[in-house]
Amino acid sequence: MKILYFDDFKLGILKGEGVVDVTSVVKDVPHLGPHDLISGMIERFAEYRKRLEEAAASGQAIPLDKLQIRPPLPRPINIDCMAVNYMEDGTRAEPAPINAFLKSPNSVIGHADTMVLPDVPAGVFEGEAEIALVIGKRARNVKAGDAMSYVFGYTNFIDGSARTLPPPGNTFYQMKSRETFAPIGPYIVTADEIADPHTLQIKLWVNGTLKQNFNTSDMAHKIPRCVEFVSSIHTLEPGDVLATGTNHRGLNAFQDGDVVELETEGLGKLRINVRDDLKRTWPRDTRLEYKTKGAKGDFALQLTGKYAPSAG
Repeated sequence: MKILYFDDFKLGILKGEGVVDVTSVVKDVPHLGPHDLISGMIERFAEYRKRLEEAAASGQAIPLDKLQIRPPLPRPINIDCMAVNYMEDGTRAEPAPINAFLKSPNSVIGHADTMVLPDVPAGVFEGEAEIALVIGKRARNVKAGDAMSYVFGYTNFIDGSARTLPPPGNTFYQMKSRETFAPIGPYIVTADEIADPHTLQIKLWVNGTLKQNFNTSDMAHKIPRCVEFVSSIHTLEPGDVLATGTNHRGLNAFQDGDVVELETEGLGKLRINVRDDLKRTWPRDTRLEYKTKGAKGDFALQLTGKYAPSAG
């Protein structure tokens, strides 16, 4: 089942090339807004699943091009992101120590929304293509062997980053938790539709050019271990998001006017726009392309605009 929000946060089920409104089916889920309606539905999914399937089967689908798709998880309680969690096509000799970080729920945007690059002296702005899992039930100190039973479903996720902000060595929070820096969507795919989340191809295009193209089989710490680790730190709630990391070699500078598309096998295609009111520019090289040229550092320096390195 593919579950999404549309227009004024009506709940929908994807049906072919359209969406069936199933809001009435879940109207008795206790909620104050769309953020806890979806979380409450996820928590009670066993109770609602049959009714949702029947409503989707019998309902009239509204064409997707007539709708405004919204973030399927507009305000999760927790957005946990795994750090350095890929083997980078065999260029890492061993997995990095398992680690994660939090992004603010205020950073969430959805399909066709805009990532806004702030007026800060970042060396580069990047967006990392990732698959994220959606937690289905409260998870605390979960063992890896039990972890997959806590996964409700999966969705596309872009981890926005503002790199190398001052002061040196003290920037992770301000790098990752900017508003609009967590695009999610376009929908949640329930776990039963994904046979193996560790064999999925992930692709990210910028203005139609393929930049990231990697497989989740390259994941260093697999999903059960990620759930085990994060749930040992804090409780995960239904509707929480756990993003599983990226292959950094295809990262590239996001800049004004970009159209970014992320597609994970089986999860649909998430499209966002990028806006930079300062109109800064960077080379279009990926990190791998930049390294291939023999350059130092992880990414090319800003070319023009505010905060560009001075000539000489």
